[in-house]
Amino acid sequence: MGTRLDEPASPEFNAANTSDGLLLARAASGDLQAFNKVVERYQRQVFAVCMNLLRDRMLAEDVTQDTFIRAWSAIATFQGDSAKSWLLRIASNRCLDLLRQRQRHITSSLDAQTVEYEPRWSSMVGTESPEVNAEHLELSGRLGAALSELPEEQRVALLMADVLGYDYAEIAEMTETAVGTVKSRISRARSRLRLTLLSDDKSREHFDRFARS
Repeated sequence: MGTRLDEPASPEFNAANTSDGLLLARAASGDLQAFNKVVERYQRQVFAVCMNLLRDRMLAEDVTQDTFIRAWSAIATFQGDSAKSWLLRIASNRCLDLLRQRQRHITSSLDAQTVEYEPRWSSMVGTESPEVNAEHLELSGRLGAALSELPEEQRVALLMADVLGYDYAEIAEMTETAVGTVKSRISRARSRLRLTLLSDDKSREHFDRFARS
């Protein structure tokens, strides 16, 4: 995706076991190499969130790059040891801005995309046999397709709750809606998603098998 910042860097160092906090502290002192390590660590997750909120690959790539540029500009404000929630909040806020801008010009393209997040309702459960992993991947694709069929406001609210982990009050603030509206959208999205998946024999077979495991 080319989100690395191409600037002079400090000498090579081993960042494999270095916390986000330490990397960003180095970055705040002007170490671009340390910041690029954070980019490498989280760019796939940031892109996946942007892709699922925007449903537009080019926009998602642009917002992913913009997220890290904004993060670099605001690096002095970072606190803590993990950059994940900080970066995803920057990304989701930018995505919401774009969704509001194009609210009346939403594309009708709902092609299922390969996703890299793991929502609470996902069938992906970790390392399994090749056969079980294949079934998990198949069901994940069906989940992605079913998610794409949700009305945008329900899909966004569900992703923010079940993928990004925001609570109702945070979602209400970020989407500029009432808490009751957020709760209703998420409830309807979950119900519709469940009905869509259970109406499909193959998906129902998968769910039944995983529920017994």
